[in-house]
Amino acid sequence: MYETFDHTADLGLRIRAPDLNALFAEAARALFATLVEDLDSVQPTRRLDVVVHGEEREYLLFDWLKELLYHFNAEHLLLSRFEVEVRPDGLHGSGWGEPFDPARHELSHEVKAITYHGLRVERNDDGWLAEVIVDI
Repeated sequence: MYETFDHTADLGLRIRAPDLNALFAEAARALFATLVEDLDSVQPTRRLDVVVHGEEREYLLFDWLKELLYHFNAEHLLLSRFEVEVRPDGLHGSGWGEPFDPARHELSHEVKAITYHGLRVERNDDGWLAEVIVDI
């Protein structure tokens, strides 16, 4: 589950999930739900695999989302389904989607960057919580 919150000229994403892998997958979904009006309109016809190295969860989340945003900006690739395995030395993630089609996809926000400001990933009583602020 994810929700957004206002943060000056930015947009905050607050993500909750029962486990760390689901948290990272849901964070990616939240990012793309910010980019496109109807995420369910994105067909999972193309697979993108991403490997991120590192140990700190906050930086892994930042790098994961930054890499996905790069593929959207460089290839106009919209992704709607994600699987992530967070490991002690990094993460292996996959996203499925398709190239942006203006006849079927309506863009919502222009996300310029993922920011470090307020970035957090933590375990709580209900599972895991992450907050990330994106520059729009």
